[in-house]
Amino acid sequence: MAGSYVGFGFGAIQGGLFLPAAQASNNFDRLVVAEIEPDIVRGVRANDGSYSCNVAHADRVEVVTVSGVQTLNPIDSDDREELVGAIAGASELGTALPSFHLYDSPPASVARLLAEGLTRKSKRPELPPAVVYAAENDSRAATRLEALCWDHAPAGFGDKTIFSETVIPKMCTVVQDTARIEAEGLIPMFPGANRALLVEAYDRILIEDHAPAGFERGFSNFVTKRQLDAFAQTKFLGHNAVHAWLGYLAESEGLFLMSEVGKRDDLMRRALEVFQREVGPGLIHAHARGGDPLFSPQGMLEYAKDALQRMVNPFLNDPIERVTRDPIRKLGWEDRLIGAMRLAIDAGVEPLLLSEGAKIALSRASQETDTSPEKVLAKIWSSEASKEETQLVLSLLLS
Repeated sequence: MAGSYVGFGFGAIQGGLFLPAAQASNNFDRLVVAEIEPDIVRGVRANDGSYSCNVAHADRVEVVTVSGVQTLNPIDSDDREELVGAIAGASELGTALPSFHLYDSPPASVARLLAEGLTRKSKRPELPPAVVYAAENDSRAATRLEALCWDHAPAGFGDKTIFSETVIPKMCTVVQDTARIEAEGLIPMFPGANRALLVEAYDRILIEDHAPAGFERGFSNFVTKRQLDAFAQTKFLGHNAVHAWLGYLAESEGLFLMSEVGKRDDLMRRALEVFQREVGPGLIHAHARGGDPLFSPQGMLEYAKDALQRMVNPFLNDPIERVTRDPIRKLGWEDRLIGAMRLAIDAGVEPLLLSEGAKIALSRASQETDTSPEKVLAKIWSSEASKEETQLVLSLLLS
């Protein structure tokens, strides 16, 4: 098969996952990326449609070059028209923006662009069916995106397009510190660029197992699941929760890089305990009935060991301050730290270990806002939380 791929946003997920995977599959004859940052558009164009990505393996950094990429700036009227045409002709599309909040934001609404292109697709029988992957680290990203697209095209897109949720437990970043780029020997995206893409080699990406009639998937490395909710929760309240927890504990002990944590057997043992005693039981209790082997003690142990090893990859050189930033968000009632604690409580487990990291995050949030811990939590927690559950979590955080 030969299809075309259209991506939105040229960050680490797009440049370090979707585009390399599309190239490696040999199933796409056209790669297009919509990007509003003019320096990136000009830089990739000047480099003959090529860019570099640094891939961190367990023992080295590999530089991958992706070629044949057409960058289009939707703010430019000519580029915009070509982009809408590319959307109409695409077989697979992927949004990889910093947040789902940007789906319908100026200066170039992704939802409006998609609606125009997909409407054109629905009216022309010769154009291929398509799947739109939403990769904004939210379990309802695709649902949100589809609803916004329908706002711009109430007639819908027929039966030729499906929006797919994704679970992408892949750690990646855009390094914009030129001193760090030079010190670590990273290769910038293109000559003269002040940014370098750095992603881990992990490549097990989960997507929804449904597609329109006649669709042939070009991405060969994606793993389909009938229901993604359990896996999305595992990534968010498992991997992300323990990653943040470990970051806060390491930061409190004066460490600066997650790779330094890997040399601390005590911290790594405690992180594994968090998985085995609290996070794992919570996830197993919630999802074991689905029958997937992940949601068993052995499956969760294997998942935990793999996740912890990846978190401290020395070739990612992940700054702890990146892992621990924005503690207020991470303490949200439904966010990773409190969400993981609540899941453990539902399983009949007292999350004493999880509360240690949450306490450190709360102390930081209190200092950053010059507000008492009680007032910080009262402001950010949902009013929908039951009084009994709130008091139980509070007792753990304020003890």
